[in-house]
Amino acid sequence: MKIAGLNLDIIWKNKNENFQLIESHFKNVEADIFLLPEMFSTGFCMDAAEVSDRNEESLIFLKKLSKEKNAAVCGSAPVEQGGHFYNRMYFVQPDSNVSFYDKRHLFSFSGEDKVYTPGKERVIVNYKGMRILLQVCYDLRFPVFARNNDDYDAILYVANWPEKRVGAWEHLLKARAIENLSFVFGLNRIGTDGNNLFYQESSHCFFADGTEISEKKGNIVSAELNLEELKDFRHHFQFLNDRDSYSIHL
Repeated sequence: MKIAGLNLDIIWKNKNENFQLIESHFKNVEADIFLLPEMFSTGFCMDAAEVSDRNEESLIFLKKLSKEKNAAVCGSAPVEQGGHFYNRMYFVQPDSNVSFYDKRHLFSFSGEDKVYTPGKERVIVNYKGMRILLQVCYDLRFPVFARNNDDYDAILYVANWPEKRVGAWEHLLKARAIENLSFVFGLNRIGTDGNNLFYQESSHCFFADGTEISEKKGNIVSAELNLEELKDFRHHFQFLNDRDSYSIHL
């Protein structure tokens, strides 16, 4: 399975321009899954009442792109539903099947927890035989929530993780791959946002042993995820069998 992520310099609060930019970057790219950063349509913005989708604008775009590319498309966007705002990660398949995950761990350092409502469910999607856990940015700092109970093969993290703390981002992505015997693809944005925060290129995909398996060409970062190779690795190193038993209370 090939995943292609876009290191996107998100245009602040401008959905239509971001949609056009994404299409142009992906025009000649082929993949099974196309991955977009956290809040790809607006940037990581706390002005939720201003920027949040009320008419599924971002979802409609993802469905359109998914059909055009005949592939799954995944990324998060601010969404208003039932009087609440969510940082919602969509996974859209070309047959218009939609799964979504609402970001559980809201970034209190920026006030995200004062504006957005946390999700309550851990979400795993099955696509082309690959079991994929959906996670957003700050979730990366909380390994218990992402613990592999032998129920997924890969984690997708989408983020707006500033350059100031990028070392933590890169170390934790590798750690999640090693401890969970899983593929981990972390896609970060690039450029400078409306809060004058800078984001350096720092997207990566790691194999279960911590080996980097991504390739970069321009603003596209891609990786081939070989499920049989992962199964062989897990069969040889059966570390998940020794994991602690616990339950998560949300």
